[in-house]
Amino acid sequence: MKTSPRAANSLSPAETAKGANGELPATAAPLFSFAQRETAKQRLAALRAEIAYHAHRYYVQDDPEIADSEYDRLFRELLDLEAQYPKLVTPDSPSRKVGGAGQAQFSPVAHATPMLSLENAFDEAELTEFENRLRRFLKIDARPITYMAEPKLDGLAVELVYEGGRLTLGSTRGDGLVGENITANLKTIADIPQALPTRPDLILPPRLDVRGEVCLTIAGFKELNRQRAENNEPLFANPRNAAAGSLRQLDPQITARRPLAFFAYGVGDHGGLPVRNQEEILALLARLGFQTTPHNRHCAGMAEVIAHFNHLAELRQQLPYEIDGMVVKVDDLALQQRLGAKARSPRWAIAAKFPAVQATTILSGVEFQVGRTGAITPVALLEPVNIGGVTVRRATLHNEEEVRRKDLHLGDTVLVQRAGEVIPEVIKPVQGKRLAGAEPISFPAKCPECGAPLIKSNEEAVTRCPNSLCPAQRLRSLIHFAGKAGLDIEGLGKKAMGQLIREGLVRDIPDLYRLTTTDLQHLEGWGEKSAAKAIAAISASRQTTLARLLAALGIRHVGEVTAQLLADRFLTLENLGQATEDDFLAVEGIGPQAAASLIAFLSDPATVAVLDDLAGLGLQIVPETAAAAGQRPLRDEVFLFTGTLNSFSRNEAKARVKELGGQVASTMSSKVTRLVCGENPGSKLRKAEELAIPVLSEAEFKALLEQWQ
Repeated sequence: MKTSPRAANSLSPAETAKGANGELPATAAPLFSFAQRETAKQRLAALRAEIAYHAHRYYVQDDPEIADSEYDRLFRELLDLEAQYPKLVTPDSPSRKVGGAGQAQFSPVAHATPMLSLENAFDEAELTEFENRLRRFLKIDARPITYMAEPKLDGLAVELVYEGGRLTLGSTRGDGLVGENITANLKTIADIPQALPTRPDLILPPRLDVRGEVCLTIAGFKELNRQRAENNEPLFANPRNAAAGSLRQLDPQITARRPLAFFAYGVGDHGGLPVRNQEEILALLARLGFQTTPHNRHCAGMAEVIAHFNHLAELRQQLPYEIDGMVVKVDDLALQQRLGAKARSPRWAIAAKFPAVQATTILSGVEFQVGRTGAITPVALLEPVNIGGVTVRRATLHNEEEVRRKDLHLGDTVLVQRAGEVIPEVIKPVQGKRLAGAEPISFPAKCPECGAPLIKSNEEAVTRCPNSLCPAQRLRSLIHFAGKAGLDIEGLGKKAMGQLIREGLVRDIPDLYRLTTTDLQHLEGWGEKSAAKAIAAISASRQTTLARLLAALGIRHVGEVTAQLLADRFLTLENLGQATEDDFLAVEGIGPQAAASLIAFLSDPATVAVLDDLAGLGLQIVPETAAAAGQRPLRDEVFLFTGTLNSFSRNEAKARVKELGGQVASTMSSKVTRLVCGENPGSKLRKAEELAIPVLSEAEFKALLEQWQ
């Protein structure tokens, strides 16, 4: 593993201003100007939207559009900007989310313990910084930290629930909190025990949640594609998508015919198990009959972690299954417990990623796509090139600034990369092969769909079509409303929605609820059965939660997390419609951008007409289920901390609150519901007493957290 030039030779502005101990000097001047902050705000908004879209394509549709490395680059840029501008972090940021929602044909399963994603490291410096973060969080300097290093299988994460020693439930990771019930399919995999062995020397808790990865071996993947070719079926692009597609079959007999393998890597809750560390968890799983990867390694320190990573990188092509990196976990479970988790990832683990695979091809053209908010996205059209066994033809170019930064010309020979051996990205042109007279790629002046003049503000990188009646925007908005991030109406995907618009059956959201079976069954590609199924799905969506409806409406700067905050605070659409901008800003986690966007959206006569129309067509807001609410036991609480805590670092205490759905304030106000008071408290204690805000001691705060562990 090589150290990146940036890690070795340069520092961010924030790092430059820090002293040797990592703290800002007391006399340090402001690091960022107002203009820099506004630029960062706009870039963060664009990154959040782009990352959310691609995460949905990857986790939910099993059909990613960009390379893992490109997604990782966007995510790293997001994390770097959020680290530099922490006050710009929003509750709906992808840095606080995991995966995507499940598919409609499978019933939802709430995980007893969230199944989180992992942060990435791309070089030795970032692994070393991972350890430094652990030490800062835990407030330890010299004490050695041991790790488990495990191959990162390229498959689908699942959870198996054993009750009384028998397999009773199996599910996908989903969005980390709720997955899909695929029990019948998982029971067809020979590697998964239907019942755990009973042993007098091994007492298990009544319920055991086992987690692992379902994947296809390389030989199994090739055999599956050979069978599909013989049956004139489309071939799978890679083992990961093949495994995911196999587990999402409605007929378990189809899954049973796929050569799937299961490798266990952990448990949801180790309470009640005779284990002290991750190494003992893996040993226990093996004793219980689960297959674990044979290249797991206990490492006495980070030097051994890095050595094992390099070993796996060399061994990679010889393994019977595909791996795209190595997972590094703090071995000690007590330290894992202290470290806890952020919104989307545990602090005690990280994924060290392998370098991507590259090839060169010709950039033959550019296609400009129009998104639901009018954003124009350029897509590179490539001469087909085989990279790691997959034919690559397209790659996203993101925006005009990205095209200019890379100095791309039509006809260029370009370096194309597939990270994780999955999806492509254009890295750069090969300047020495540029043809004389090659024309640089230029953005159109008018919308490619409606012809409206395009606009681009100085505050963001995105070029937009301002025409709200643009057919492409209408189509994308309808697709979003009916899609997984919206009301999840089965049968109304991109292709079907485009057909309904072309046929004149649908122009706006309420038109979906006017459709009948007769309208659909005579259309090309439809029949009576599929039409009836779609109409039933539309009818079922008439009952939804306020949070889901707000997310489905596609309000700018209002994602799923912000929608949930609004639903928790205002409860009804009527209350939302009467709220002022100050009311929105009073909700912890909602900033000026989202507040202004909400006012503009809710006061728009077109919005009022749509909502009235939906109500008239039977759309009803129903309360959240108790299960969903129970996963955020502190969701109505706003905590403020003062004084010195002995059992936690301040960051750890805040993180524990956020993990349970609570919010953390930085200053005293009437929004605060509890003040946690450590040693030597400041003026916040006096202010809390004046406002009659409950005060918790550190011991009381710990007891509160322990209720929900």
